Amino acid sequence: MNAAPADQIRLLDVQALDVRLTQLAHKRNNLPELAELTTLEADLTQQRDLLVAAQTEESDTAREQTKAEQDVDQVRQRAARDQKRLDSGAITSPKDLESLQRELASLAKRQGDLEDIVLEIMERREAAQERATELSGRVEGAQAKADDVTARRDAAYAEIDAEAETVTKERELTVADIPADLMKLYDRLRARHGGIGAARLFQRRCEGCRLELDITELNDIRTAAADTVVRCENCSRILVRTPDSGL
Repeated sequence: MNAAPADQIRLLDVQALDVRLTQLAHKRNNLPELAELTTLEADLTQQRDLLVAAQTEESDTAREQTKAEQDVDQVRQRAARDQKRLDSGAITSPKDLESLQRELASLAKRQGDLEDIVLEIMERREAAQERATELSGRVEGAQAKADDVTARRDAAYAEIDAEAETVTKERELTVADIPADLMKLYDRLRARHGGIGAARLFQRRCEGCRLELDITELNDIRTAAADTVVRCENCSRILVRTPDSGL
């Protein structure tokens, strides 16, 4: 393949722009904020799960407390009715009086037991409420941190994307002056060789593979016409000759 020396030189400009675009993409995909966000989001998810569990426990104990208080109220009402009967003097049979007094004693014990249960449930509910309040604060704190990191990430994205857009436009302008067949070869080699399709021959060394050319290859390059597109025998990349090539 043949191409004007100036077009071959421009390939190095395109290569430099492509390297910069690759660097920007790598930087975008490896921002420290991304790892920080991953950690924060994992912690936030855990804290939210714990908060939901605490809120669920608080809700469950609230219903449990309501039910227990209703049970106490029912026993209290029954005891009040029995006490009213006892105080009315309507019951004169000693046997019935004894039976009623035993029931009142039983109801008093039952009421005491139920009231103890209510107190125990209230303690659990209060503990769940305190836990939910604490976890709510943790979630808010973690969310604030995540929001801050997200803002920093987005700012970094915007900066990187703006530079990438500028570099892309510059590449488009540079490529417009290079023959299509030369660009096609360059793009194919770049895809095959880790993003480097063209390299400068500098002081007898290919800057693509970093290997020094042997004397035979150098002699072949010396005798090649200026518009001949030469390739490195070691890495197959396009070798671009410059005054510093050492030929």
